[in-house]
Amino acid sequence: MLAVFDKSVAKSPEALQNGQSESVSALKDGFLAHHFSSVKPGSVTVNLGHAGVLAYSMDRQNPLLPRLFAVTDDIFCVFQGHIENVAHLKQQYGLGKNANEVIIVLEAYRTLRDRGPYPADQVLRDFHGKFAFVLYDGSSKSAFVAADADGSVPFFWGTDSEGDLVISDDVDVISKSCKKSFAPFPKGCFFTSSGGLRSFEHPMNELKPIPRVDSSGEVCGATFKVDAEARKETGMPRVGSAANWSQHY
Repeated sequence: MLAVFDKSVAKSPEALQNGQSESVSALKDGFLAHHFSSVKPGSVTVNLGHAGVLAYSMDRQNPLLPRLFAVTDDIFCVFQGHIENVAHLKQQYGLGKNANEVIIVLEAYRTLRDRGPYPADQVLRDFHGKFAFVLYDGSSKSAFVAADADGSVPFFWGTDSEGDLVISDDVDVISKSCKKSFAPFPKGCFFTSSGGLRSFEHPMNELKPIPRVDSSGEVCGATFKVDAEARKETGMPRVGSAANWSQHY
């Protein structure tokens, strides 16, 4: 999978940026999307306009961690993995028997966005299994990205020369644009346009960036670890309209 979000939609963390990296623009002239389609047979590209681009391919996928794509009400999602408690989640969100993992993610997000009863970290903790997904909400021009607590699905994020956020399950694809300004997406974490990076396993703790050194001994982005010493402010007031609240999860 591939997602590139313009920095106006999703600003990449500064810790991912390597000052010595000779990264290039992923969005200019469709550079990274064209590269993705050239190396991924049968790939599908979804143009998000000024917001960026999504792409996916069913080629050479792990049958135990399949890729899925769906769009509903201008919400786009690329999902990879397998959720074990699908039956329970379908019941929880009132979905039909044919709903699969990506449909569950879309409905969970929509419930969360529209003033749902649970915070985002609880929604993600309710997903039992191996997963990573990228979601884009066209109505609010915002992104939501998450990966399971064990890092079961290969999943990377980085920043290109323009400061745009790049996400992929293929290290060769992401390095094509980000060069040395990328790293594995943090396990048990989620990223939103408005709230940045947070841990859904430890929602009350801050995350601390640690420079990552690759096999050649060069600094390559950063990993993020839960800081047991630093805690976030407790409570998240749900005030204002549903649209306003959706910007604070």
